[in-house]
Amino acid sequence: MEKKSDNQPVIKPLRLTQYSHGAGCGCKISPKVLRNILAETETEIDDPNLLVGNGTLDDAAVYAIDDEKVLISTTDFFTPIVDDPYDFGGIASVNAISDIYAMGGKPLMAIAILVWPVDKLPAETAGKVLEGAKRACAQAGIAIAGGHSIDGPEPIFGLAVTGIASRKHIKKNSSAVAGSELYLTKPLGVGILTTAQKQGILKEEDLDVARNSMITLNKIGQELGELEGVTAITDVTGFGLLGHLSEICEGSNLSATIDSAKVPTLNNLDFYIKHKTFPGGTFRNFDSYGHKISPLTEEQKVVLCDPQTSGGLLVAVDPAHREKFLEVTSRYGMQPESFGLLTAPKEFVVQVN
Repeated sequence: MEKKSDNQPVIKPLRLTQYSHGAGCGCKISPKVLRNILAETETEIDDPNLLVGNGTLDDAAVYAIDDEKVLISTTDFFTPIVDDPYDFGGIASVNAISDIYAMGGKPLMAIAILVWPVDKLPAETAGKVLEGAKRACAQAGIAIAGGHSIDGPEPIFGLAVTGIASRKHIKKNSSAVAGSELYLTKPLGVGILTTAQKQGILKEEDLDVARNSMITLNKIGQELGELEGVTAITDVTGFGLLGHLSEICEGSNLSATIDSAKVPTLNNLDFYIKHKTFPGGTFRNFDSYGHKISPLTEEQKVVLCDPQTSGGLLVAVDPAHREKFLEVTSRYGMQPESFGLLTAPKEFVVQVN
């Protein structure tokens, strides 16, 4: 703590982001390194009930209970993306639950994962993280049913989440079809804004914009999974829009053409782009998959490769079913605009115009 001239103590506000080497999903291992790690793992057990596992790049594992129902299982955790511990717990929880929604499922329960530097941060602060997590889970209609914690060098929090779905409503990265239009349910730019916060230049009004985006559940995914015209869903997180779109394209043996001017972005992003508040994950992302993408301007690169934490859903929609899709999104207060199209394979996995 600092001292005033009259010897009265001044308590510095706690800044959780200063206790971690990175922030949120920007800490994810790059796609290229992850491929090398997974290449060393053994082949999956031949289990006919394991419908989605390590063999694909989907958001969660899917296991058949019977001919009608499936269980969905996922986990996600990361270092602080914001300074407020309550918001950190909520954002990390929303981010983890999103994987269930991205598969078209309904979450059932969660298990907490906590790493806490007990010699640096008070236990009460960890308690606020859990409070934020409990509120987010309550909004999703689930409980935190247990968990595990360890003492570690930097704060980390997340959830393991179990969900359920109808077998016929599961949406996979490999199920997209040519001609499908592309939509996003949240704007891009969270990585840029949260890096600006870490650097101390984020404007107060933009802090609320970033927070509100990250704390919003992707609950719409459960309903989108039931739509016949939705051919694929994934959530946009640490690999950025181009990384997750590339996964859909390669899993479905397709390419995509997108109009970067139509990709939704957060307000005031130009100010932070000018100040170059780019997370390191942006450039790790581009280094991993940039060779698959048509040439980009610098602005396109830092926006389209920006690692998102608790980002929105990337949805591929058959245009014959567009009206039904827009009807559902309208009920959730969204007015998405198509920014691209899936096509037969071309020279680049993604062509950016």
